[in-house]
Amino acid sequence: MNKEYSIDAYSERRAEREWMVHTQLVSRDITDETVINSMSLVPRHKFVREDKQDLAYYDTPLEIDSGQTISQPYMVALMAQALSLKASDRVLEIGTGSGYSAAILSRIALRVYTIERHQVLASLAEERFRKQGYKNIEVRVGDGTLGWQEKAPFDAILVTAGGPVIPDPLLDQLAVGGRLVIPVGERGEQSLLRLKKTMSGKLITENLGGVRFVPLIGMRGWDERIKNS
Repeated sequence: MNKEYSIDAYSERRAEREWMVHTQLVSRDITDETVINSMSLVPRHKFVREDKQDLAYYDTPLEIDSGQTISQPYMVALMAQALSLKASDRVLEIGTGSGYSAAILSRIALRVYTIERHQVLASLAEERFRKQGYKNIEVRVGDGTLGWQEKAPFDAILVTAGGPVIPDPLLDQLAVGGRLVIPVGERGEQSLLRLKKTMSGKLITENLGGVRFVPLIGMRGWDERIKNS
């Protein structure tokens, strides 16, 4: 699939992106060259509100619409690296949010399918993808905990919200040899898990450390009616 990106978007704030990559990613444990290259090119400031753009390249999450957040650059890079993506991979992302993570993944993988439960966020993300020339991202509004059966199986699945358990539909839709990265635990504090499905269908699980994500809402996640204590 052809990937045609807006040159103007990537020329803006280039020095800030290079600073972000070298001080927040390369200086830590981000070593995947495809991830580093993608983070160097995708304009994070185009995925946040105008009043937050001056903070876009700092190592911090930022508020977006619908009470959600865009993760700090390091976390986006860490999760993308954990997926071990190849150019031929088809990726499912749960939680489109601003669209930034999907944009990062789309520069590495063949195609990205992303699900967002908030119509406002989905529409804003689609508009950003259109303006910046991302042609290999497909957005759907719905319950991400159920996955996207019509497009399965997926070589990689990324969940950008924290759930109490790993949703079974996502495990079912993961291809043999596929990787699933998901925060699992209590509301407000989770462990970032990476699972790989072997040829026999067995799941190998690795704990990548403690994280804090917004709740994963859905039939196989948290009940939206239950608020943080």
